Amino acid sequence: MITKDKLSNIKLLLLDVDGVLTDGTITYCDSGEQIKSFNSKDGLGLRLLMDSGVQVGIVTGRTSMALKHRCDNIGITLLFDGIKEKSKILSTIESRTKIPAEHMAYVGDDLIDLPIMKKVGLSFCVADASDEVKDHADIVTEKNGGKGAVREICEMILKSKGKWETILNRYLL
Repeated sequence: MITKDKLSNIKLLLLDVDGVLTDGTITYCDSGEQIKSFNSKDGLGLRLLMDSGVQVGIVTGRTSMALKHRCDNIGITLLFDGIKEKSKILSTIESRTKIPAEHMAYVGDDLIDLPIMKKVGLSFCVADASDEVKDHADIVTEKNGGKGAVREICEMILKSKGKWETILNRYLL
């Protein structure tokens, strides 16, 4: 069972993209350019998390300009794309952020995510992740990838840190 302490100790949330920030659909134009659809609620959740002092980073096997634009829009500067062996980038992330892996969380959905999920302090997967990933995740979201799962995780972390009520009150006043 995951304790509130483990959630509240997260200082960096790392995310896969396809199947986590998107529903996993990859659309190509005739020109070969990729089109990705991102959930606006996930975006606000990430922004609220970053505004509350939790860093956010991307570790993904693919590269796309759509992702770079999304990261620019939200303010994510920690972007590692084209990474085939995700766990190998962890030491670079630790060095760059000065955050040890035990204070990181990772959100994945497929087999390529398992090695890094096993090396961070807390692992999440989305509701529609592969069964093998669900079996190894500390927490499985109720929502699917690209459909609010990341927002769900952001709120979970913010609530564990006692910051959610303050955030909510800003919108209610």
